[in-house]
Amino acid sequence: MRRATIEKLVIAGNDWLGRYPWALAVFGFVSGVASFILVDRNDELAKVLTLLMLASWAWLALENILKKGVWHWFGINVPRPVLRFVNQLVHQESLFFVIPFFVFTTAWNSGQIVFTSILILAALVSIIDPLYYGWLARKRWLYYLFHGVTLFAVLLTALPIVFHLPTSDSYPWALLIALIVSLPILARSMPFQWNRYRGAGLLLVVLAGALGWWLRPWVPPASLWLTNVAITDRFDDDSRQPIRKLSQLHENQIRSGLYAFTAIRAPRGLHERIFHVWYRDGKEVDRIALDISGGREEGYRAWTHKNNFPEPSAGNWKIRVVTSGDQLIGVLRFRVAALAEGLPAPLATD
Repeated sequence: MRRATIEKLVIAGNDWLGRYPWALAVFGFVSGVASFILVDRNDELAKVLTLLMLASWAWLALENILKKGVWHWFGINVPRPVLRFVNQLVHQESLFFVIPFFVFTTAWNSGQIVFTSILILAALVSIIDPLYYGWLARKRWLYYLFHGVTLFAVLLTALPIVFHLPTSDSYPWALLIALIVSLPILARSMPFQWNRYRGAGLLLVVLAGALGWWLRPWVPPASLWLTNVAITDRFDDDSRQPIRKLSQLHENQIRSGLYAFTAIRAPRGLHERIFHVWYRDGKEVDRIALDISGGREEGYRAWTHKNNFPEPSAGNWKIRVVTSGDQLIGVLRFRVAALAEGLPAPLATD
């Protein structure tokens, strides 16, 4: 009786999804965004939801084994359309879960826009059935590449939340796991048969890993984003806040030094070393390290104080806020004018 009831429910669910395929897209979008909101507000719930997300990826990795297990344990043959719907739902849920993190953490005036745009495009493909089933699923090598990139994004988001791994550790782990899970089936599905040549599979892994490592500065640190920034010459140590924000200064105003203030949002329990890298007219002049801790909703407030400036110091300055793995968190910009330019008083926001 129990088996018959389950079979009827499976068949009914399959028929319902066939009549209303748009419902899956709506559910994936709403649940993904809701998961992000809940994760951002509740750290313990963040771990639970993220573990569930990783468990859903275990389903994709072990799909055939689990299907045989359901048949062996319950005597139920899960229809292939149901499996396809489950896979699509996992992709939708995962992409709409991670995209808000990457939207917040992307420096939109940098190369990171490429990676985040790819994720947004992948999310759109996952909810448009003619594209997902009629185009992506038919090109198996492209489908598995889609699968691997999505898993990589999920791991980049999940590992700092669940295991408190800093980005310098979470990035290589995410890359390694995504390669191990995706590349074997990707290699078998490509038009040219890599598995026929000795060492070709290993070469593919090495090339993909090297490419992923080289593109690291183009990938946003999914768990870190700026909530407040300032360049200032005066700082209130008691409130840990800049007294005023500057965007333009004269050379004589930086002789006593400048503060670069950043408030960085990070998951509770995460400890991260970041760097303020100072540039003048595109050339690096200083790199100052500081350590941050996660958990504060308004962001962990930290600052560096630079006293030594080159002569002359006039020019266009910027400070790149980066992780120890050189992933960009954000950029602060300001201009130092030569005294001879006779510029008006520095622009400031109190």
